[in-house]
Amino acid sequence: QVQLVESGGGLVQAGGSLRLSCAASGSSFSINAMGWYRQAPGKQRELVATITTGGSPNYADSVKGRFTISRDNAKNTVFLQMNSLKSEDTAVYYCNARRAPAWGGMEYWGKGTLVTVSL
Repeated sequence: QVQLVESGGGLVQAGGSLRLSCAASGSSFSINAMGWYRQAPGKQRELVATITTGGSPNYADSVKGRFTISRDNAKNTVFLQMNSLKSEDTAVYYCNARRAPAWGGMEYWGKGTLVTVSL
């Protein structure tokens, strides 16, 4: 019932910046944590950052100090500001959201947006 749509991906040179957005729609009530994951071709999907409804963030060590996650609860939107991008950041970035446990704790995924960091 929840649809997640990512935007903001693209091609950027190393050292540059991008800002990803993800908007939740549909039956988006009771959404709890939201976050970003990424997956490079042929590799496992990995956590990038998550954020609670109260705004508490959690980051993978590889992006700490470079990426910032934020959200607009009124619009059910989560953002990922990516600075000082490296070639290792190249991946498809997926938005994730989950319902509160009282509402089943189901997870939802966007279809992804590609981020390519060139040299």
